[in-house]
Amino acid sequence: MALLARRARRAVAKAAPLGGGGGGGVELAIPAHFRCPISLDLMRDPVTGPTGITYDRESIEAWLDTGRATCPVTHAPLRHEDLVPNHAIRRVIQDWCVANRSRGVERIPTPKIPVTPVQASELLFDLAGAARRRDAAARCAEVVAKIKALARDSERNRRCFASIGTGRALAAAFQTLAAADAAPAGRVPEDILAALVCMMPLDEEAAGTLGSPSSLGSLVAIAENGSLAGRMNAVLAIKEIVSCDGAFVDLSEKVDAIVDSLVKIIKAPICPLATKAAMVATYHLARSDERVAARLATAGLVPVLIEALVEADKSVSEKALGLVDAVLTSEEGRASARAHALTMPVLVKKMFRVSDLATELAVSAMWRLGKAPCAGEEDEAVVRCLVDALRVGAFQKLLLLLQVGCRDATKEKATELLKMLNKHKGVGECVDAGDFRGLNRLSA
Repeated sequence: MALLARRARRAVAKAAPLGGGGGGGVELAIPAHFRCPISLDLMRDPVTGPTGITYDRESIEAWLDTGRATCPVTHAPLRHEDLVPNHAIRRVIQDWCVANRSRGVERIPTPKIPVTPVQASELLFDLAGAARRRDAAARCAEVVAKIKALARDSERNRRCFASIGTGRALAAAFQTLAAADAAPAGRVPEDILAALVCMMPLDEEAAGTLGSPSSLGSLVAIAENGSLAGRMNAVLAIKEIVSCDGAFVDLSEKVDAIVDSLVKIIKAPICPLATKAAMVATYHLARSDERVAARLATAGLVPVLIEALVEADKSVSEKALGLVDAVLTSEEGRASARAHALTMPVLVKKMFRVSDLATELAVSAMWRLGKAPCAGEEDEAVVRCLVDALRVGAFQKLLLLLQVGCRDATKEKATELLKMLNKHKGVGECVDAGDFRGLNRLSA
């Protein structure tokens, strides 16, 4: 007998109580055939495979999603489409719950029937037709609402929609509405974006369609003037477009408008998810075009990122450091960073307090700031940056980094930085990089 089956038998032998009301202190054991062999919990949506073994749908689908295409108990081949709802055992479990209601057991609800590929395809056909008819905005909104509701009902439904190209269909509908001469009535484009977010990550074709000039123009408009949910979804869509490597998207016509809308989201956050998505999208844009990096610097983004880094968590820190490093590829970005009193202290502080990725990005940013504008010549701003770094312990931290090890590219930058810093050793005292009081005075 397989391991999971043995676990199930042992669990029934010492079942935990489901409730103590009216039972005189006697524990209520869950019958063995009501338990899922994977989770050992009461099954809420039992499904049976060709092997005859019954599982809770959530548990067995999570098992299969990890790439293990076998039955956990028998090890026979098993696929998602082989699972069939076991209505008989589900009704028996519900009856057992009702019979033991006085002992604190709640009746499990009847699970919703998963959407089928045929039903999903019919909805996509309706969506395409409604999007083409400019007088059918209401029907388009109705179909999109159904798709979004079904996709959010369960991961199984979402996978079903994704497998038949729903992301591409939604992107095409959004493009059709965006390309119309007159703006569509109501909030249909925002509704489509909300459904699109459920389908992410998008494939190359969907990202390419969403990256058309007309679609980008509509995305920028929603990102700047839409509802809060619409703005967030627009930023998520823009991030998908600019970060999809295989999708051919020409941003040249809209890049300035896109950058401006992303900068507004970062400078005036509407929610953490939108802020992080805007940072990722802006990072990709800045890395691909130095002109974008310069535009971000002139928009005042560097001080915002530096100050956000002071108390940022790991996820935000990594994204903000990546964006800072990308903006510093431009001279405008470096000038803006050197002019801020907290730049070097924050970068030094983040070296060992976040992650290996954050360490690499912080070292890269410090290296860019410490390089002289002209070979063999350091200006006042560069010297001030290097002295600031020394005063907050950069020299010691870089030595430690070389001792513990890092990637070759980071090692080279750290070594160069040590040489730059060594020229100014002895200037001022080393202070705690975690204490930001008085840093304005140190950089004055």
